[in-house]
Amino acid sequence: MNIRRPATLLVASALIIALFPACLLAGSVDIPAADVWRALTGDATGRPVWGVIVRDIRVPMAVCAALSGMALAISGLLMQTLFHNPLAGPSIMGISSGSSLGVALVVLAGIGGGAAIGAATLVGALAGALAIMTLLLAMSVRVRSAAMLLIVGVLIGYLSSSAISLLNFFAPQQSVHAFVLWGLGNFTSVTPAQLPLFAALSLLFSALSAFYIKALDALLLGERYAANSGVSLPRVRRGIMFVSGALTAIVTAWCGPIAFIGLAVPHIARLALGTSRHAWLLPATALAGAATGLLTALLSVLPSAWGILPVNAITPLLGVPVILYIILNGRKIAYFN
Repeated sequence: MNIRRPATLLVASALIIALFPACLLAGSVDIPAADVWRALTGDATGRPVWGVIVRDIRVPMAVCAALSGMALAISGLLMQTLFHNPLAGPSIMGISSGSSLGVALVVLAGIGGGAAIGAATLVGALAGALAIMTLLLAMSVRVRSAAMLLIVGVLIGYLSSSAISLLNFFAPQQSVHAFVLWGLGNFTSVTPAQLPLFAALSLLFSALSAFYIKALDALLLGERYAANSGVSLPRVRRGIMFVSGALTAIVTAWCGPIAFIGLAVPHIARLALGTSRHAWLLPATALAGAATGLLTALLSVLPSAWGILPVNAITPLLGVPVILYIILNGRKIAYFN
């Protein structure tokens, strides 16, 4: 067995194990590690307010960051293999824009209130993501060029952004302010009460992606090979479309349209593994995505004196160098093999 592949999984797991407690320790309030442990174990000897901060704010943020990074990374991997395009991703291909448009229709129209707004935004994000994915798949039948399909995705993103701008123009100021804050991206919006639902949905659709491992490997060799191997292309396309769109929509509904994680992390996993076999690539991408989400969350809270930084102010710093490396060294990388 190639030692490089299990070593990659071990390193990614170790990063998660190191970054998760770091997220619990970092923040505007300096809480000693011993008191963080007391809060986690329910020990009442520590300060009550510290227990509230750790259990109700930092733990949900860390869990949300790990699950969001994992979900977006898996979504990006599915799209890159489906479209056979290394530049495909939830943000580049317009999926996040579609989710944002769905949420904009909900938030700027003032639908729901209180606890109901979470369910309403989730439905809006899911509907927007699946609508864009369906349109992209329909376009892929006519547009065979991966570069042209990428341009189609970018154009669809522009159309969604234009519709959002029009909604912002006519919406009340309070709704616009709420939508703008949501659009900056954050891992702190998932409350302890919402965390079980968010975790269950993220883990469910992430697990469903494993059912497509063989089909994804077949798609690497082309649609004709996949069809000759017994893969039902229409069914597989619909399934991958639904799983990828759902993962993007779940994260977007609660955390906003987070860029670059879904685009960059699958590349990091492929380069680290040295293979595109999805039996290795899928778990490596999931673990690397979780580690990237935790790193982003940690960086967002480090400048605690100025508050929490928006997630989308950090993810380009992590993702753009990876994408530039792939573009500049594309000929040297045997990518889809």
